[in-house]
Amino acid sequence: MSRTGRQRLARIALVLAALGVLVAAPLWLAGRDEPQVRASLVALAGDPEGYRRAEGPASLAFPTDYGPHPDYQNEWWYYTGNLQAPGGEHFGYQLTFFRRALVPPGDRVERPSAWATDQVYMAHLALTDVAGGRFHAFERFSRQGTGLAGARSSPYAVWLEDWSVEEVEAGTVRLRAAQGDVALDLLLADTRGPVLHGDQGYSPKGSEPGNASYYYSQVRLETAGSVRIRDQAYDVTGLSWKDHEWSTSSLGTGQVGWDWFSIQLDDGSALMAFQLRREDDSIDPYSSGTFVAPDGTARHLAAGDVEIRSQDTWRSPKTGSVYPARWTVSVPALELEVEIAPYLAAQELVVTYTYWEGAVRVEGQRAGRPVAGSGYVELTGYTGSMRGRF
Repeated sequence: MSRTGRQRLARIALVLAALGVLVAAPLWLAGRDEPQVRASLVALAGDPEGYRRAEGPASLAFPTDYGPHPDYQNEWWYYTGNLQAPGGEHFGYQLTFFRRALVPPGDRVERPSAWATDQVYMAHLALTDVAGGRFHAFERFSRQGTGLAGARSSPYAVWLEDWSVEEVEAGTVRLRAAQGDVALDLLLADTRGPVLHGDQGYSPKGSEPGNASYYYSQVRLETAGSVRIRDQAYDVTGLSWKDHEWSTSSLGTGQVGWDWFSIQLDDGSALMAFQLRREDDSIDPYSSGTFVAPDGTARHLAAGDVEIRSQDTWRSPKTGSVYPARWTVSVPALELEVEIAPYLAAQELVVTYTYWEGAVRVEGQRAGRPVAGSGYVELTGYTGSMRGRF
């Protein structure tokens, strides 16, 4: 048998072991360090050999590309938003679904069991209760087999058990999730259509071939529905943001994580920007962003077009990690400069891979006029490198 054949057999054996473990997970996870165990399971399928890669611009097509891309190793659908209740209460929320392929396309075989699967899903639910000063975060993990988790293009849906986002009519989805003391039931209506980042949706993250993703956002989702905390329900309205990204290898040598910003301003404009951080704390030249004008016109921003300056730090009492906590973000060519501050300092998700993701308030100027708004910030790699992770 060839060396490649032996590698494939070994990889398949590891994946089959992982799938068997996932079936028995409720029994053997009890009393163990669940995030560490789950991270180990995902790592069993960590070899990127055999998966498709993002290697250049592609013609993204919708609604097809709203759905899954199972031949790529990683994929995520990110929903975040800022919501207000009539009494003035402010809430931030996050509902995120991650897909991880366990077996490359060429190694997949048909198996009769309904439990058989070559995809595993992880999901995160978080709610920031600003008035109550509390941050709630939860994680779930499941296989695609038997329909426990999955995604589809038409009608669009992505789900993990009873956490779900489902299309209810063209351009509108219903988001539902509940666990512990919190529940969300929201309708999100897209007012702009998909915004393609990078070069027609092709977003390079490094110089190595394939260290890139396909990436688009829906930057202005008008949102209405309800938020429940314990036995108190709130009618809410606001704005949500969706990111959808798929890749096989998106971080290169020396890159450890990223700082990602989504900003929605009251003049109708929006900004996405990310900084890729390196081991020496420098900013990678493959960092980039996109500015979306009020009329929906998108402008690509290279690393040198966006200046992000941290103004403060916050140390997590749970993990001891130190995160940036306030920022000045400017785009000189657009005469845009804003100050960004978290609604709450403690918005760290201590889950399989610990990271900070939270609701932020925004104030500043664009073209000499005052602007304000809100958004979300994600900070990864502060508790260990994200290279090669889920």
